[in-house]
Amino acid sequence: MTMRVMLTFIIVVLTVNVSSSSNKLKILIVTGGHNFDRVSFFQMFDSFKDLTYTELVHPEAGVQLGTVDLTSIDAVVFYDMPKTITDNEKESYYRLLKTGKGLLFLHHSVCAYQDWPDYENIVGGKYYEKKKDDQFGASSYEHDIDFQVKIEHPSHPVTKGLKDFELHDEVYGNLEVLPGVYPLLSTNHSKSNHLIGWTLTKDNSKIVFIQPGHDKNSYNNPNYRKLLIQSIRYISKGKNNYHSKLN
Repeated sequence: MTMRVMLTFIIVVLTVNVSSSSNKLKILIVTGGHNFDRVSFFQMFDSFKDLTYTELVHPEAGVQLGTVDLTSIDAVVFYDMPKTITDNEKESYYRLLKTGKGLLFLHHSVCAYQDWPDYENIVGGKYYEKKKDDQFGASSYEHDIDFQVKIEHPSHPVTKGLKDFELHDEVYGNLEVLPGVYPLLSTNHSKSNHLIGWTLTKDNSKIVFIQPGHDKNSYNNPNYRKLLIQSIRYISKGKNNYHSKLN
């Protein structure tokens, strides 16, 4: 191989690698406030070949969300459960919504910020650690439950190509779910909330919440992995009124 041919080959390889990297979705994964199997969790994200990720960990994550260059990311995945939040950290969330960044909330993230009322409006629901009022009691949880996940709308981009499937996971009961959400996943298990996955639009952002996701029993499930990567792709495409068009 001549020097000119070799240089041409190297340039082509570098160009392909740079192009491939630039085409990948770039996401932030926010963790902290709840223990989890880090190895299995991030092995799941490593299996998604069309994205790259950066982890932000509480307590620093709340501040970092307010300073990160949002033009450099496509979406944010929340797998966190902090208890308190400052006014400046709240502004970090409002900044994400204003700029239209897609948000995916997983599992115990629905339990975060018990004393911040607007968080429920962002996620589309809430887990109550304590009784809300005389009409709405505390939420519940149960580990190691086998339950059937029902696909509510098989044509939606998040659930497309998926059929009803079984998971072994932790379930939450008696979640408060806002009336404006668009249902994606449900279950009829007696110890679980009926609706366990939904989407909504808040300001300029598409948002998805998926209740399952406690440990490797879900992380390693191919249906769950497909659900997550399709959720990330969906929320990364900017504001989309798909679910509004179906109503």
